[in-house]
Amino acid sequence: MEATQLVRSRHMDAQAVGKPFLTAEWRNLAVLNYPIEPAALLPHLPRGTELDLWQGQALVSLVGFEFLRTRVCGIGIPRHRDFAEINLRFYVRRQAEEGWRRGVVFIRELVPRHAVAWIARLFYGENYACVPMRHRVLARRADGKEHRDAIYAWRNAGRVGSVAIAAQGDGRFSAEGSLEEFIIEHYWGYSGGPDRATIEYRVEHPRWKLWPAKRARFRGNAASLYGKSFAEALAAKPASAFFADGSAVAVYRGCRLA
Repeated sequence: MEATQLVRSRHMDAQAVGKPFLTAEWRNLAVLNYPIEPAALLPHLPRGTELDLWQGQALVSLVGFEFLRTRVCGIGIPRHRDFAEINLRFYVRRQAEEGWRRGVVFIRELVPRHAVAWIARLFYGENYACVPMRHRVLARRADGKEHRDAIYAWRNAGRVGSVAIAAQGDGRFSAEGSLEEFIIEHYWGYSGGPDRATIEYRVEHPRWKLWPAKRARFRGNAASLYGKSFAEALAAKPASAFFADGSAVAVYRGCRLA
C-alpha cells in the first residue's frame, strides 16, 4: 500500500468522507521549533482540545512554505494558485471515538493573496492576514551532499520579517518516536478558543522527507505579529529546525464541534 493510502486509511472518518474542500501542494517547508510556556497557549486553546506536549514540553513552530496548484472545490482561482505562506502554530489533541486526534492550532498565518485570507477566515475561522511577501528556494548537490535553502520574507506595518533555513544531508523520513515525527505527523486542524466554538478539519498528505538544518533563523517583530508571550519564545534560537520536501495535500471541510 502506498504512503498516501496509509495516511488516508489511518485518518479517515465519517466527517471527512467525500471530496476535499481544498487541494494543493505544500512544498519546500522551513520548520523552526521553539519551546514555550504552556500558559502562553491556553488563551488560544480551542474548546474540547488539550495541549499535545513533546516529552512534557509545549512547542510552537514557525513554518514557511510554498502553496502551489491551489484549487477550491476543484476550481483554480486565477493569480491565487501559487503563493507563499508563513504561519505560527502549536500542537493539540482531541479524544474521539477512534482515539486521539492530533492536530495543530494556528496563531497567525500570513499570505500575499486577499482571497486566500478571506476564504480561510470564512470557512475555517483561521487568523489569516494578507501582507506583501517574497521567497526564494534553492536545491542543489555539492560536495557529495544535498543542500536545501529557503527564505520566506514579508512586510507588515512597515516592518520586514523573514524565516530562513539552510539544510544539508540526505533527505529521510522521520524516525518513529522522534521530535520530527511529532512535529509533522499531525493531521487535524483546529480553530476557536475558550470562548468560541471549535472548528475541526482534516488534512491529508503522505509522509515527507526531511533534511536537518545547518542554520535556521527568524527575524522580525514577533510582538506585533503574535503578542508579547510568543515574542519571548521566538527571541531564542530554535531548539530544532528542518527542511521538508512536502507533497500534494487535501484539506476537508471544517466541522463545528458541539
